[in-house]
Amino acid sequence: MPKVTFVASDGTRFEIDASNGATLMETAVRNAVPGIEAECGGACACATCHVYVDEKFMDVVGEPDVMEEDMLDLAYDARDTSRLSCQVILNDDMDGLVVTVPERQA
Repeated sequence: MPKVTFVASDGTRFEIDASNGATLMETAVRNAVPGIEAECGGACACATCHVYVDEKFMDVVGEPDVMEEDMLDLAYDARDTSRLSCQVILNDDMDGLVVTVPERQA
């Protein structure tokens, strides 16, 4: 069971024991993390679950696929470490993962 830390845009930290196989988005929504709107419900059809992945976890989380990259083009202030949280499936290798929620979603 990985522990994930969401950092809200105001700096508030939410440390959550997540479930293997759940997405970051599902974990955020279940735990009322502010700023994760998830308007499409995880279908990779919007950019309202955008997060910044801590650089030291980029290799573990992996790169976005082509469809996710297209949606990230719509994200507010996208960066090299941007991911859509609906596309990151959690596993034990991600224990300690830290992601930051941007100040607003697309």
